[in-house]
Amino acid sequence: MSNSEDPKVTTTPHIVKEELLVEGKWVKLEKTTYVDQAGNTRVWETAKRTTRRSNTEADGVGIIALLKRTLHKDCVVMVKQFRPPLGSFTLEFPAGLIDKGETAEAAALRELKEETGYKGEVVGVTPVTCLDPGLSNSTTHTVLVNINGDDVENIHPVQQLGDPEFVEVILLPLDGFQAKIDDLLRREKIVADAKVYIFAMGMAQAFFKPRELPVLKQ
Repeated sequence: MSNSEDPKVTTTPHIVKEELLVEGKWVKLEKTTYVDQAGNTRVWETAKRTTRRSNTEADGVGIIALLKRTLHKDCVVMVKQFRPPLGSFTLEFPAGLIDKGETAEAAALRELKEETGYKGEVVGVTPVTCLDPGLSNSTTHTVLVNINGDDVENIHPVQQLGDPEFVEVILLPLDGFQAKIDDLLRREKIVADAKVYIFAMGMAQAFFKPRELPVLKQ
């Protein structure tokens, strides 16, 4: 904040009302009236999915899928597709909406099979996380999946895309993952999803080895 003094907290922030402004097939825009910590009534414009089920907390799943094959480096299974809001191709983790009655695990395995053709095994699921809280209430689970690349079903995977989906599968080695993404971004006109690049930066830091280790002096 630019002011030297913080505003006084006098109340718990809360929503007063939500009014529909416009609604399409997949997205709607609402005017959200709320009270802030200082007791002031304010207005926010909020984008929401029309597909969220009333009894669920998450809209969809994102899938970090690791392809493991004998005599090959482990690879991250990525997807490349054209995204109209950006007017550009994007590099993303496979992802999709959770269907009615579906668990996050089941949705992840279904979406992975549809978008990439791979059959995997769930090894981890995050709590519900938000995606762009300043714009939308959209939420997701990130699901970690291992893929046995030696399994006969995964040697020549076949996508099960709906019409008119166009999704290209890209395999990037986990070793040097961030460098491989940077190289791809230099070569192609493509935008990396923030979740993908944050994961890449985390992996780079996890495997960072300093050239010189500090010497402990007695």
